[in-house]
Amino acid sequence: MTTRNLDALFNPSAIALVGASNRPGSIGAVIARNLFEAGFEGPILTVNPKERAIRSSLNYNSVAELPIPVDLAVVTAPPDEIPQVIADLGQKGCRAAVVITSGFGEKDRASGKELRQRMLDAARPHLLRIVGPNCLGFISTGPRINASYAHLMPRKGDVAFVTQSGAMATTVLDWASARSVGFSHVISLGDKADVDFGDLLDHLALDNTTRAILLYVESVTDARKFMSAGRIAARAKPVIVIKAGRSAAGAKAALSHTGALAGADIVYDAAFRRAGMLRVYELRELFEAVTTLSSGIRLQGDRLTILTNGGGAGVLATDAIEGTPGRLATLAPETITKLNGVLPSTWSGANPVDIVGDAPGKRYEDALSVLLEDPNSDATLVLNCPTAVADSSEAADAVIRVVSKRRRAPVLTCWLGETAVAASRQSFAACRVPTYETPDEAVRAFNHLVSYQRNQTALMETPPARTFDEPDRDRARQIVQAVIDEGRSALTEFEAKQVLRAYDIPTVDTRIARTPEEAGRLAAEIGKPVALKILSHDVTHKSDVGGVRLDLRSPAGVEEAARGMLLTVAERMPAARIEGFTVQEMINRPHAQELIAGIANDPTFGPVVLFGEGGIAVEVIADRAVALPPLNGVLAREMIERTRIARLLAGYRDRPPADMEAISSTLIKISELLGDLPQISELDINPLLADAQGVIALDARIVVHPTKGIGTERFAIRPYPTKLTSSITLTDGQVLLVRPIRPEDEPQLVDMVRRSDPRDVRMRFLGSVKDFPHLMAARLSQIDYDREMALVAENKDGEVLGVVRIIADPDNEAAEYAIMVRSDSKGKGLGFQLMTRILDHGRQKGLRRIFGDVLRENLPMLHMAEDLGFKITAGSDDPTVVRVNLPLVE
Repeated sequence: MTTRNLDALFNPSAIALVGASNRPGSIGAVIARNLFEAGFEGPILTVNPKERAIRSSLNYNSVAELPIPVDLAVVTAPPDEIPQVIADLGQKGCRAAVVITSGFGEKDRASGKELRQRMLDAARPHLLRIVGPNCLGFISTGPRINASYAHLMPRKGDVAFVTQSGAMATTVLDWASARSVGFSHVISLGDKADVDFGDLLDHLALDNTTRAILLYVESVTDARKFMSAGRIAARAKPVIVIKAGRSAAGAKAALSHTGALAGADIVYDAAFRRAGMLRVYELRELFEAVTTLSSGIRLQGDRLTILTNGGGAGVLATDAIEGTPGRLATLAPETITKLNGVLPSTWSGANPVDIVGDAPGKRYEDALSVLLEDPNSDATLVLNCPTAVADSSEAADAVIRVVSKRRRAPVLTCWLGETAVAASRQSFAACRVPTYETPDEAVRAFNHLVSYQRNQTALMETPPARTFDEPDRDRARQIVQAVIDEGRSALTEFEAKQVLRAYDIPTVDTRIARTPEEAGRLAAEIGKPVALKILSHDVTHKSDVGGVRLDLRSPAGVEEAARGMLLTVAERMPAARIEGFTVQEMINRPHAQELIAGIANDPTFGPVVLFGEGGIAVEVIADRAVALPPLNGVLAREMIERTRIARLLAGYRDRPPADMEAISSTLIKISELLGDLPQISELDINPLLADAQGVIALDARIVVHPTKGIGTERFAIRPYPTKLTSSITLTDGQVLLVRPIRPEDEPQLVDMVRRSDPRDVRMRFLGSVKDFPHLMAARLSQIDYDREMALVAENKDGEVLGVVRIIADPDNEAAEYAIMVRSDSKGKGLGFQLMTRILDHGRQKGLRRIFGDVLRENLPMLHMAEDLGFKITAGSDDPTVVRVNLPLVE
């Protein structure tokens, strides 16, 4: 991931248009018109060997003739000429290019890929960044750049729109123009040869002209980069995404459009949720979400109050909220008392708050002021139906007056009608009060706020500490490798259960019989009803070929069933090699639910964990959820709650709730298994029985393939880096465990800060910290191991005595460090040893420089920095702070 030279795209000093034209209607002519008419204050130079002047400006025959360096070039030359044009631009010092030209693989994929690679090879020596090819172009309203062939220049705003589709860009621009919605930037990525979603999310996360980011996604080509940048951006501002290709036909169309294979839509959904993005599913919903989230409104909960002058409109809104993430608020008694004092006696007396059809503006103002103070409500939807006895514009002005007195007041509006309310809607839009045409749209917008708030909360939720032991990884690896060495691609049921037991996933006792007679003897030893299953390396779905018999109650019955099973399997799958049978006790847990848990591989996001309702009809029921590994307790529970069967697991009638911790732990163990055993490409535990007693796997299927890679390399999110764990010895002889921080460490981190001297805390945070709230602690404990690292020093009691961290820039060039040692552990060499380890990690990561800001009065830190080789220089504008720098590469 890198934002290198993207400043040349967003803030160029000079722009060149290569392929400019005077021919009416041509791409070169349209872009030239847009560039010159947008109002960019710097030089705009045109290049075309066949023209003397473009739009009354001197034209140049080639890039080499340009009289001054340009930061940004817009290229519309024929595809075969692009590599040489890029090379020439690089030699002239150009740092970014928007390649409009198509023909890089949309039809002839082989020749297109070769041409695309030549273009990238030409750019690489100059670190020249490329947007496109095959794109609409680029618009930035701040510096007045319109380097596109869009049909209009959007007004200035604070929403950035990044899209793979040029047609979607023009559609959204047209919609926004009609509704007075502005943009900070509009970027059409096209084929994403170089600059992609990850790069732009990184840049826009820190862009102070952008308050919300809008994505139109057809495919993601670098999942880890996308997830890392997406999580950073979503923590900083709303990121709204619409994903095309949800259906099989849509995915195929997206492939033909972008040339990139898209993964399963359910996996994209899980990825967006994990990153903290808000997904919408249609264009109208996209526009609603932009209007809502860019308003700056943020909720604390999911309770909605409805204020209306028409009972019917209130009923429609109430119906719309049923079955959605939001719910209707119950008014507090004190709120009802206050409303009785300002409303006529005929008001509804409950939520929806119907203030009667003749409500003037003052009545709206009084009622809304009261409702915004209700502790039981998180937002208010104000509805207005036009009448002949009350002015809708007056009511709108009243709402605006109330909202203007409260920063980011959680108020949504819906003025029903068309002609009579047009002026009111314009007034709301001008004052950034979200407004919608129908109650359904308004409620959907409220639910966008609810979903966004829940995503953000989930991003920062502290997971519980793990409650299970480390797995027997070596035993599991031996079993899997033995199968691969034999040339097999699937484990037997018996072998699969051995792998599960190595990860402490409970399984039913399973025994192997080679003959029907031996199966009968094993059944006699068990002495209870048994299940009999065929044992074959070639059969993965045993029930499909008649290879499963249940509830066999006698040894003779088992023998007979085994002989019949051999005949049935031979008939249905003649090529299958039969090794024998498995015999296992029938599990009698009448209140248990049948679940499925396992692993699948997605072509975009790699391995994913799957959970849902199990049994033989699992494909028909299709009740499932997926999640990207690694998982923790919070993520596992959230995954379970996304399924329909979660409601049954919670208990009903005479059935007690299932052991949710046992189910969550099983999903976490599967997630760990994914990282430890990269040879496993598929895993199904079906059924996994779950009830109040816990879980037990009745059957399991594992498919493997040879691999030399590290399991976690396939993950879209880098998991916990166990290899960085070590130990250190302090000068007092105390031995501490040094390891990367975990999200579960938040309580220990808070405890360390609270048990430290306030002066030491001030030295760490460069200022007084009166409290250490959850949000702050979560940001420090829930880190992206791809971009940052924090090492904690932990004593034998599990207390954190010190923590050191580095946070790298997106280019992985430089990183800022910070360190803190608990006050009672200072003076024992802990700080120096932690710094040594984090510097070693920075070198291994390939960083070129590590720096930090230190208070001038923090002499111990400055002395230690000098001992480690840091150079002290002047800091920021604050005279109390100095900067220390350590080059890691000479």
